Amino acid sequence: MNMARISILSLFFAALLFSCQQKPGGTDAEVSEAQEVEEVSASAADYSINASESQLMWYGFKPTGRHNGTIGIEDGTISVLNGDVVGGSFTLDMNQINVEDLEGEYKDKLTNHLKSGDFFSVEEYPTATFEITEVEAYSSEMAAAEGEDKMAVVVNEEEVDEYSLADPTHGITGNLTMRGTTLSITFPAKVSMTDGQVSAEAKFNIDRTKWGVNFREENGYEARAKDELIYDTVNVGFDITASEGEPTAMAK
Repeated sequence: MNMARISILSLFFAALLFSCQQKPGGTDAEVSEAQEVEEVSASAADYSINASESQLMWYGFKPTGRHNGTIGIEDGTISVLNGDVVGGSFTLDMNQINVEDLEGEYKDKLTNHLKSGDFFSVEEYPTATFEITEVEAYSSEMAAAEGEDKMAVVVNEEEVDEYSLADPTHGITGNLTMRGTTLSITFPAKVSMTDGQVSAEAKFNIDRTKWGVNFREENGYEARAKDELIYDTVNVGFDITASEGEPTAMAK
């Protein structure tokens, strides 16, 4: 048996070993078919997202640990009526994927891999979007059940649990579009308004494969086995500020 065959078989059996797809602690976003976006009242005020101060944070997991980074927010608006958020949308610049836990060639290698057709296919889909369809006062019933098999993530020999948002105030539902696939997600968020500025934070888990973010099938058995060694669950966090007036450009 040649070495290539042994390598493929090793990956295959490793995939079987970890096929349970355990997940990190945290709240799973509720995912469903895309929802219709209702027109916001003409009386609502639009707050421009400060792209240079806003970002999306991500954590990806594998049996041996995790990787984390950010994706830049290109632009967007938050609609406010009588002091409440009633709508809004923002655009992610997928070319601004950043890996924060690696340096040098390892950082470049993972960044380029995430941008490739194996994952986000950035050349074909340079942006992703999120459009709000509903905002409600928070209820613990808004998020899907956390499930039974949560993964204990260990970093530098210490178990970490930083994937949930403390004291959420709202449940936000909206259409998330990545790689040409649009699905509705509902997740807890902390939203506040002070001095003409809207701030919003969120942390939740999604299954990347629902948006087609995985190794392409035509890459063969070895690629599919490798994909099984990366957990389907990705933890996502938004940190957004929006203000009245002209938008602030994203730092390149």
